[in-house]
Amino acid sequence: MDQARRGVRRPLYPAVTPYSTRQLPVGDGHSLHVEECGRADGLPIVILHGGPGGGASPVLRRFADPKHYRAVLFDQRGCGRSVPHAALHANTTQDLVDDMERIREALGIDRWVVLGGSWGTTLALAYARTHPDRVLGLILRGVFLCTQAELDWFYRDGTNALFPEQWEALVTRLLPSERDDIVSAYHERLQAGTRDARAEDARAWARYESALVSLLPTSPPEPRDPLRDDAIARLETHYFVNKGFFAEDGELLRDVPRFAHIPGVIIQGRYDVITPARTGWSLARAWGSKAKFEVIGDAGHSTGEPGVADAIIRAADTFARQFS
Repeated sequence: MDQARRGVRRPLYPAVTPYSTRQLPVGDGHSLHVEECGRADGLPIVILHGGPGGGASPVLRRFADPKHYRAVLFDQRGCGRSVPHAALHANTTQDLVDDMERIREALGIDRWVVLGGSWGTTLALAYARTHPDRVLGLILRGVFLCTQAELDWFYRDGTNALFPEQWEALVTRLLPSERDDIVSAYHERLQAGTRDARAEDARAWARYESALVSLLPTSPPEPRDPLRDDAIARLETHYFVNKGFFAEDGELLRDVPRFAHIPGVIIQGRYDVITPARTGWSLARAWGSKAKFEVIGDAGHSTGEPGVADAIIRAADTFARQFS
């Protein structure tokens, strides 16, 4: 278990333009935006965005050295540039795991490094336990296992003690009778048939998470994107009310032995209040000697914080040397 080093931190790699983009039909009426960056003959890495519903931001392209990696990014079902937007039908964790396999096969990739943050760690771990033979290494930032304890911390009794003013903005939209179960209440509200009809609820849900993502808030705050807010709110409540579509609470941790032979790096902001350090620590202890646990002492949850970005880049560079 390692404490993040101090000193000069690695900047993001320069912005890069994808050399290939496509819309990949995956069935059930869904079509995914898939892009490739870097070297066409490089070491494959798939980079998973958070959310659910976040979409693959261009900044995610900048964590893998384009001189060494063939980086694959995609927008998961219902979000970003994938269609239909904010769609909940045929949208489960297993569907996303299957989509990753469809992408891998369509691109002719045998094995790849898997990098994910937040919800992206949930998906990365679900994929690794199902297809361990396809994973070279795992890089996980802000581990989230979609357990009831984690959801309760964020939406029942935990973050509300640290951010009471943001919590009040989240819950005051709800009737008193709805406030015993925030996730279910917002999930029901966000079933409204039109984006305009659910816009205020979607904004309130997404704004709460945004307010907690960084150790220090950005100034001025980034402008809100109504489409992204809609996808985040709809898909997060859809997944969270269904406990990630896992049959058993905590089953990702239970199934660590399926992939414990794969090398992994777990990167954790010390002051991450969205995915607190105890989850990543528990994962590292279950994983054993193949897992490196790195705490960033001056960071929260966001990949945009310098220490977190530095740790991700160093981990990706290490795997590039190891597997190339």
